Amino acid sequence: MKVILKQDVKGKGKAGQLVEVSDGYARNFLFPKKLAAEATADNLNTMRLQEKARLAQIEREKAEANAVAEKLQACQVKIYARAGSAGKLFGSVTSKEVSDALSQQYGIDIEKNKLVLPEPIKAFGTYEVKCKLGYEINGTVNVVVAEQK
Repeated sequence: MKVILKQDVKGKGKAGQLVEVSDGYARNFLFPKKLAAEATADNLNTMRLQEKARLAQIEREKAEANAVAEKLQACQVKIYARAGSAGKLFGSVTSKEVSDALSQQYGIDIEKNKLVLPEPIKAFGTYEVKCKLGYEINGTVNVVVAEQK
């Protein structure tokens, strides 16, 4: 019997796949637990439409990520921090502070966990911070850490 999986089933396939299973397995396990639907013409059509919509959504998200990466190239985020007499910062500049400054100064919202700081920023200067925007698209943000007056 051919069925369309609604959820991932271990040993059978992933959600949205059309698989061949035994009649008893489908009737006694997959259908009662709503893990699969019978592969009728209507269900196959619905599956194809959902797959098309999913692919279109992925394309939109990739386009948005590319647009954000382009915007980030032109951004220079300024962060003001307090420092001691030796020119070292009290504490450090974290990815959360960079994310907050980016949203305040340019209106670009990037989650702090998508910003990659190889090590915390503990001195004044200009730094490049990489952003992982998803779908293997990366951007860079120029961060300027200046002394707070």
